[in-house]
Amino acid sequence: MGRSRTIRTKIIGLLLVPLASMVVLWGVITAVTASESLELRQYTTLWTNLRHPAYKLGNELQRERLASVRLLRAGGVVGRSAMAEQRARSDRAREDFKELSGASRDTSEAIRTQVDAVYTQLSRLDSIRGEIDTGLSDRLHVVETYNAVVDSLFGLHRRVGFIDDIPIYEQSRLVIDLGYAKELLTREQAIAIGPTTAAERRLFTQLVGNRRFLIDHALGGLDPALRETQVAIITSPAYQRMRLMEDQIIAGRTPHGWLATTEALAKSFQEAQLKASMTLSARSEPVADSVLTRAFLLAGTCFLLVIVSIAFSLRMGNRLSRELGTLREAALEVARERLPQVVAKLRKGESVEVPELSVASTTVEIGDVGQAFSTVQQTAVEAAVGQAQLRDGVGHVFRNLARRSQTLLHRQRIQLEGMQHKATDPDALDDLFRLDHLTTRMRRHAEGLIILSGATPGRGWSRPVPLLDVARGATAEVEDYQRVIVEPMPAQRLAGPVVGDMIHLIAELIENATVYSPPHTTVVVRGEVAARGFAIHVEDRGLGMSAEDLADFNERLACPPEFDLADSEQLGLFVVSRLAARHDIRVTLRGSPYGGTTAIVLIPAEHVTDPPAEPEEPSKQPSRPMRVVPGE
Repeated sequence: MGRSRTIRTKIIGLLLVPLASMVVLWGVITAVTASESLELRQYTTLWTNLRHPAYKLGNELQRERLASVRLLRAGGVVGRSAMAEQRARSDRAREDFKELSGASRDTSEAIRTQVDAVYTQLSRLDSIRGEIDTGLSDRLHVVETYNAVVDSLFGLHRRVGFIDDIPIYEQSRLVIDLGYAKELLTREQAIAIGPTTAAERRLFTQLVGNRRFLIDHALGGLDPALRETQVAIITSPAYQRMRLMEDQIIAGRTPHGWLATTEALAKSFQEAQLKASMTLSARSEPVADSVLTRAFLLAGTCFLLVIVSIAFSLRMGNRLSRELGTLREAALEVARERLPQVVAKLRKGESVEVPELSVASTTVEIGDVGQAFSTVQQTAVEAAVGQAQLRDGVGHVFRNLARRSQTLLHRQRIQLEGMQHKATDPDALDDLFRLDHLTTRMRRHAEGLIILSGATPGRGWSRPVPLLDVARGATAEVEDYQRVIVEPMPAQRLAGPVVGDMIHLIAELIENATVYSPPHTTVVVRGEVAARGFAIHVEDRGLGMSAEDLADFNERLACPPEFDLADSEQLGLFVVSRLAARHDIRVTLRGSPYGGTTAIVLIPAEHVTDPPAEPEEPSKQPSRPMRVVPGE
C-alpha cells in the first residue's frame, strides 16, 4: 500500500490544471466562433434559395396586380390575353420559389414558419383570380388581396435578413425597407391607373406617406456605396414628376403619363435593390472567413491546453475516482442489500451476523469514511436487533396478559350465566346482565391485545353465521349498545372461521362511532350485498373528520403500519387494520351526509355464503337478552 495522502492534497493537485473548466471553455469558444462563421456563410445560401426567388415572385405578383386592376377598369373585355400571359409568368415564379425554398425551409423553426405562411398566401392566388374573372371583386379588394400575398414575402425577407453581424444586418434591414417602399409604389400605381374613388384616394394617400417615410428613413442609414444609387433615383426629374402627380391624384385629378412614369421608376428601384442585396451577400463571405480563422486559432490553443491538463492530472484523477467508486459501491451495498436483509431476517425471528465493511484506500479521508460506514452498519444492526427484541417482548407480555385475562373472563362468564339462571329478583337479574355485558367488553379488549401481539384470538365458529347476527353480536360488545340501530340485512352468511374476527372488527368501529358522536345521537349499522362480496356500513352522526384525517386513516387501514407503543390512542385503528389485513377485508372511512363519519367494511365474496334453500330449525334464545334497536 502506498503512502497515504489527504483528499485535500489530491483535490489541490487536480485544481492546478482545471481540466473541466478548460474543456468547457474550449467547447464554448469553438461552438460560438464556428456558429458565427456558419451563420455568415449561410447568409449567401439563404439569399440564393429564399430571398432572390422571393424578389422575383414579388415582381411578378406586382405586375399581375396591375394587370388585374387594368382588366377591371376595362370592364373585363380588354387585356385578357395580357392577363393570361402575366399569370403564367407568376405561376412559373411561384413554382421556382417553392422548389428553391424547399432546400432551405428547415434551416430554423422561425424560417420554416415564415415559409409556410408564404405557402398559405400563395395557395389563395387561384381563388383571387377566380373572383376577378367572375367579376366578384372590385378594384380596391383586388389590390388588398394581392397586398397580403406580397406582405408575406416581405415577412420572409425580414426573417431571413437576421444575421449575427450588426453592420451587415443593419444595412440588410434598410435595403429591405427600400424594397418595401418600391412595393408601396407599385400599389400606388395600381390604384391610380385611372380615375379614383374617395376610398381609393384615402388608401393612396396613406401609401404615399408611408413610402416617402421609408425612403427618407432608409437613406439616412445606408452606406455611401449603397446610398449613391438610391439618391440618384430620388433626385431624378422622373421622380420629382411622379411626386407632383401624386399630389394631383390626392387632390382628385387624373394626371397624364402616370403609368409610364411609375413603371420606369419601379424598374429603377428594383435594379438598385437587387444590386444592394447582392453586395451585402458578397460582404458576408470574407467576414465568415475571418471568423472561421479566429475560431481555428482559439480552438487549437485551447485544445493544446486541454491535452496538457489531461496528461498532468489523469493519474491522480483516475486513482481518486476508483477509490471513491469503491466507497460508493460499499455504501450502496449496505443501504440496498445488507440492512434490508437484516431487517427482513429479524422480522422473521432469524439470527443475523453482518460482516465488517472494508474499503481499501490510500486516502485518509476515504478510509475514515469507510470505517464510519462500518460503524454505522453495526450500530444500525444492533438497534434493529434491540427493536425486534423489544417488539417481541412486548408482544409476549400482551399475549400472556391477554390469555390470562381471557381465562379469568371465561370463568367469570360461566359463573354469571349460572347466577342468571338462579336469580329471581328482576333488579338483581338486570345487574347480572350488566356485569355479563361488561365481561363481554373486557373479553374484546383482551382479544385486542392478542391481535396487537401478532397472535390469533381463540374465539371461533365452525358453521356459517348470518351477517345480521354478526352485526348484533358486535353491537352487544359495545358499552352504548342502546344507541346502536341494526337495520335488517340480507340473509347472507359469514364463514365460521371469520366470525370472531369480524365481530371484533365491527365492534371496534361501532364503539369508535359511539365515543366520537354526541350521546343523544344514534349509530346506524346496515348491510347490503355488493358485487365483490358483502358491505356493512357503520354510520354515526358526530362532528366528522377533515379530509386530511380521512386520507390518513384510510391509508393506515389499507396498509397496516407497525404497532407503535407511543401511539396508545389509536389501538382500535391498529386492531381493525390487522384484522382486515388478515382476511383481505377492505375498510374505508368517508364523510356521512349527516355530518359524521361512515365506515364501510367490504367482506370478500370468498367469506360470504348464500342463505340455505330451506330454513333451518330456530336456535335457542340466548340466555341473556341483547337490546338491539330495530331500524325504522
